[in-house]
Amino acid sequence: MILLSRDFYFDAAHKIVDYQGKCENLHGHTYKLTVTITGTIKENGMLLDFALFKKTVDEYVISYLDHTYLNELFPNPTTENIAMWIFEKLSSVFLEQFGCTLFEITLYEGHNNRVTVR
Repeated sequence: MILLSRDFYFDAAHKIVDYQGKCENLHGHTYKLTVTITGTIKENGMLLDFALFKKTVDEYVISYLDHTYLNELFPNPTTENIAMWIFEKLSSVFLEQFGCTLFEITLYEGHNNRVTVR
């Protein structure tokens, strides 16, 4: 099995709903997103060109999330909920457009916290 990954970054603000603590207040993060796909290497020797990989994730995810107020996009923008949305969004895109399977995404909220969806 071959796994191909690429990292992406975006900044966004949110506040956690139904939560008691600092995160119930408006605050922001720099998020890191690692997207990993798997599939068959094509005749050109690539699973997917990195430039096309970047263009796809930028178009379907980063353009929606970067420099936004996440509460306007999600009822409760926890890292878990955002990660699930990203996984669902990209799963069909990679399969339909490139014949690749989305293996996993990892969404980092800041430097120390992360959620992985497979």
